[in-house]
Order: sequence, then structure tokens, then C-alpha cells
Amino acid sequence: MSNNPEVFKSQEANVENTPNKQFEISVEKQGSQVELSPRDIEAQSDKIRQAAMETAISIESKGAEKSNNTTQDRSMTKRGPVSKKLREKSYAHTMKQIQNELPLQEKVFSKIIHNKVVEKTSDVIGDTIARPNILLAGAFSSFFLTLVLYIIARTIGFRLSGSETIIAFIIGWCIGAMFEYFRVLFTNSNRR
Repeated sequence: MSNNPEVFKSQEANVENTPNKQFEISVEKQGSQVELSPRDIEAQSDKIRQAAMETAISIESKGAEKSNNTTQDRSMTKRGPVSKKLREKSYAHTMKQIQNELPLQEKVFSKIIHNKVVEKTSDVIGDTIARPNILLAGAFSSFFLTLVLYIIARTIGFRLSGSETIIAFIIGWCIGAMFEYFRVLFTNSNRR
């Protein structure tokens, strides 16, 4: 049940008209005239319990309807776009709540990772240098070019210096970056 004072007043008014009250009045009127048997008393009390439950359920549903209407009214008044300041405040509050639940080591790591400077740097790197397709192209080219160089070096008989894998990765990364650039260029120009 809700704690709204208006609901309590309406509940008190409904309680006065409940079958329990009516039963007490009818028993007082009959009082000394008729004695009820235990079976009749039990039947009457079952009817009264059922009526009281129905009354309680209706009162509860009316209170729930009123509380739903008030929450809907509140949400209706807060229309419009959410400001950047409100989003940042909500983000900071959520981060603080979550970090308070973490163990000490994870809390420190989370504070470092979610520092504004680190987040912005990570976003810029993720959007430019460390794109998944570009890294995948670099990894594949590194593997295949190093494998080819190793087979050639093995058959001819010269030694590898160790920088071949890094150089092959850079070559593959550049090829992947060009492919990604042209793919984005042509797919976005077709959509306009």
C-alpha cells in the first residue's frame, strides 16, 4: 500500500462501509434475539473475509492508479533533450556507484582507465590507428610475409635479422589503411 495521506483518508472512508462493520451492526440489532451456531459464524466470517479482501484489493488498485498517474505526470513535465551537463552528471554518479562496489585493485584500475584524458586518447586511437580491419590486415600480412621470407631464407641460406615481422606488419597495416580509406570513401559517396 502507498503512504499517500489522500489514499489513507479514502481508505478510512471505505473501511466504514465494509461488510465487517455492517455485520457488527446487524449482530448488534439482532443481539439477544438470535444465537448463531458455530457453523453460521464461520460462514459469516468467510463471507466477511472475502468481502474485506475485495475491498482491500480495490483500495490498493486505486492507490496504484493514483501513484502511476503521478509518475506519468512527472515524466511528462521533463520533456525535451537531455543536456550534456545532465548526462555527464549521471555518468559520474553511475561510475562512482560501480567503483565503490569493486575491490581495491579493480577500483584503482577503473579510475585510471576512466580518466577523461585516457578515455579521449583511447577513443581517438580506436577510431584512427587501431581500427580492427587495419590491424587484421597487418597481422595477416605479417604472418604470410614472414613465412615467405623464412622459407626463402631457409632455402638460400641467409640469416633473418628479426625485424622482418615488424616491417611486414607495418606494410600490411598500410595496405589495410588504404583499403579501409577507399572502402569508406566509396561506400559513403554512394549513399549521398
